[in-house]
Amino acid sequence: MTEVAVIGAGPAGLMAAEVLAQGGARVTVYDAMPSAGRKFLMAGRGGLNLTHSEQLPDFLTRYREAMPHLRAAVEAFSPDALRDWSAGLGQITFVGSSGRVFPKTFKASPLLRAWLRRLDASGVQFALRHRWTGWDAEGRLQFQTPDGPLAIAAGAAVLALGGASWPRLGSDGAWVDCLAAKGVAISTLRPANSGFTVAWSDVFRDRFEGQPLKGVALTVGAHTIRGEAMITRSGIEGGAIYALSAELREAVLGLGQATLTIALRPDLTTEALTTRLSGTRGKQSLANFLRKAAQLSPVGIGLMQEAAIASGRSLAALSPAELAHLVNAIPVQLTGVAPIERAISTAGGIAFAELDENFMLRKWPGVFAAGEMLDWEAPTGGYLLQASFATGAAAGRGVLEWLNL
Repeated sequence: MTEVAVIGAGPAGLMAAEVLAQGGARVTVYDAMPSAGRKFLMAGRGGLNLTHSEQLPDFLTRYREAMPHLRAAVEAFSPDALRDWSAGLGQITFVGSSGRVFPKTFKASPLLRAWLRRLDASGVQFALRHRWTGWDAEGRLQFQTPDGPLAIAAGAAVLALGGASWPRLGSDGAWVDCLAAKGVAISTLRPANSGFTVAWSDVFRDRFEGQPLKGVALTVGAHTIRGEAMITRSGIEGGAIYALSAELREAVLGLGQATLTIALRPDLTTEALTTRLSGTRGKQSLANFLRKAAQLSPVGIGLMQEAAIASGRSLAALSPAELAHLVNAIPVQLTGVAPIERAISTAGGIAFAELDENFMLRKWPGVFAAGEMLDWEAPTGGYLLQASFATGAAAGRGVLEWLNL
């Protein structure tokens, strides 16, 4: 029986291992961490979002320019297939109000435990605390282990080492140098689904750190997203920010800053808001008047005050029409991207030109790659895990074909 090494015990690696074991290969999964699936477990802390229920043509567009390279893998292991797979492990899924798909338990740990039991029953071996460091002169896989260096000869290998976000969970991007030294083209790893830094005033930061912005519309350039965001001490993050993170990131990295426009009441026109704000304020403070007349939250009013001060005017000096315009066009200057180690995922990775249709490295026959190592990104909502599972399955099938199993 042919030995196959899978390096990385996240969703992509474990799925590759499952496909390989089912196909008759003898599989060992190597990982630098003391246990498997650490980032997968972290992803499930707030509710494990496995995939999304939208129609597949729309689903695929979430992968942007990488869609042509991921289409076949996602079609072969589709969102419906992923849900069936989860059910087969005893974790029935449901569709939430947002269209996102979750296990009924909401947790990652029951699914991971059942999965590891099934892999064990199928003969998959695990070598944990084994950090991959490249190849030796004879082409063997090299690992640093608690017992010292180790070299392994394998009939094929699947690399599923993740990106560079949350390095303490195992995805530290250390593989980049190993592959680059072998002439593999790699797009620079960058934060994706990340927060951004903003130079808030001390007053705003101290008062509104941790406060949510609900039901807002966020715009950068021609892209607008409805959703929620969160004020942080150093800037802004949250679901709607993550959905725009690619556009925001490229603007910040290219120009040094980006302007994010926030609409607090996107369902009201400027004319309707002007009418509401033209009433008599009486003895009310401006903040109370805005809260009652336009149903604005304290943090929303704080954002308006930040914008007015930045423009050199006070909020109280603005006319009703100017206030109405500002409510749905608050400019926020983003000054930087949050550190990659705090991002949910990463963009960049192995260029698709380096891979054949089975995810095998053209320069290194018998070596396959899957998951977040590849040069793609997607928003949160189940798209990240879906592509990781799907490319892992595709790489596993590719190995079986390569080995004629």
